Amino acid sequence: MADLQSSSQGIPTIAARMDRLPITRNHLWLTVAIGLGLFFDIYEIFLAGVLSTVLGEDFHLSASLLPLLLSSAFLGMFIGALTIGRLADLLGRRRAFLLSLGIYSAFSLLAAFSVGPVMLVVTRFSAGIGIGAEPPVSDTYLGDLLPPKNRGRYTAWAYTLSFFGVPAAGFLAHWLVPLAPFGLEGWRWMFLIGALGAVIVFALRTALPESPRWLEAAGRTDEADAVVRRFEARAMAEGKALPQPDTRRLVADSEMAALRNLFVRPYLRRTVMMSVFQVLQTWGYYGFGTLVPLVLVAKGFPVVQSLLFSAVTFVGYPIGSVLSIPIVERVERKFLVMGSGIVMAVLGLAFGFASATWAILLFGFLYTAVSNLFSNAHHIYLAEVFPTKLRGTGASGTYSLSRLSSAVIPFVLVPLLHHGGPGMLYAVVAGAMVGVAVDIGFLGPRTTGRALESVNSAPSAQTANSSTRGAGDGSSGLPAHSRGSTQRRLGRCSSSDRSRP
Repeated sequence: MADLQSSSQGIPTIAARMDRLPITRNHLWLTVAIGLGLFFDIYEIFLAGVLSTVLGEDFHLSASLLPLLLSSAFLGMFIGALTIGRLADLLGRRRAFLLSLGIYSAFSLLAAFSVGPVMLVVTRFSAGIGIGAEPPVSDTYLGDLLPPKNRGRYTAWAYTLSFFGVPAAGFLAHWLVPLAPFGLEGWRWMFLIGALGAVIVFALRTALPESPRWLEAAGRTDEADAVVRRFEARAMAEGKALPQPDTRRLVADSEMAALRNLFVRPYLRRTVMMSVFQVLQTWGYYGFGTLVPLVLVAKGFPVVQSLLFSAVTFVGYPIGSVLSIPIVERVERKFLVMGSGIVMAVLGLAFGFASATWAILLFGFLYTAVSNLFSNAHHIYLAEVFPTKLRGTGASGTYSLSRLSSAVIPFVLVPLLHHGGPGMLYAVVAGAMVGVAVDIGFLGPRTTGRALESVNSAPSAQTANSSTRGAGDGSSGLPAHSRGSTQRRLGRCSSSDRSRP
């Protein structure tokens, strides 16, 4: 194994120069551009749900074809998260999310002109491949470019912008489904809007810079330096001070990037925890939103009215995301994920058994609001429980399981709705959320306010690490034969590295 080493000759790294930057208009612009792309990821996820009743009538979908339609995009997203997400490390973040939006836009356009259920399933699957990589690639890009002190807040704002895609899908369906503008059915316009919107975001994102961290890692140091200089020039043009960059940053051991480290102690426990979590949480999060129109029809509401009710409850998604911003740093995230998951279980049961209109709207709105407190908390938590060199791999690999689980949901919950009713459906959803709380409660570490190297220390080394908690993340999870020597090296470096942001 290579030793941990400090930056050579006191020259600040690209990362150090980016991390010392104040927030500028460039940061705000990239946050908005990424948030708009995420908007269409959320829009796509909820699109099939809000249109499920309409498409079922137009295409005379059988009980077996409707779940296939609902799950087709999620199956594509699973593949996209694994493949295009990997390309972000090989070809660059910018190329990956442009490819993602390009594929999504092309196949959403084709979906608008589907002549039958088979074509619609195929185009939805293909569009899912494109949009499936959007969240992990966007998270990586924002993490690369945003300063540490503001990374969580502005990432949360990007996701808050994205969650307006949920009520947008609901209200557009309510307005367009009864109409046929220019002789084209309203549901087809829903796919056209997604395709054209993605083209606009594609054009906006072509102006975004490549990640300077990725450029430096790829050996393109001159290009990386040029990107950082543009950010520095913007900060000075706005009259903002530029602190001296930290020249004492540690460079982590390259062997820590080996995939096998996710499946040995201490990270095997984390990998299992997050895998179970991602499989279960999607039943509560997407299981509610994507099936609400079907549930309301099962309760006896007409299709158009069910779409209106869905849109009203979906307003809770962006509101819940906004409310989460001041909370996620004040409550231990492990307990925040557990607590909000249990509240979702209770509200889901209340929604499932509600019959009065006011109760349906109230519990639906509260459920969606709490679910985005849950969502933002677990997205932050996911990035905290893996070491730096494996953070992207661990996060994206386990995250992809949520897409696969989402593809299974319609095949289980739609028949359950038809045979057992809304109450039985949400009893299963509630059981999944209780499983989430148990999983995180028993296997999850505490993370809020702790240094990442402290969160990611091997159990046997935690005591030794207590005196070096300012050291870099690369110290965690080392095999036993090298842990002792690494601790001695970290002991020599810890005093200088405590100044790291």
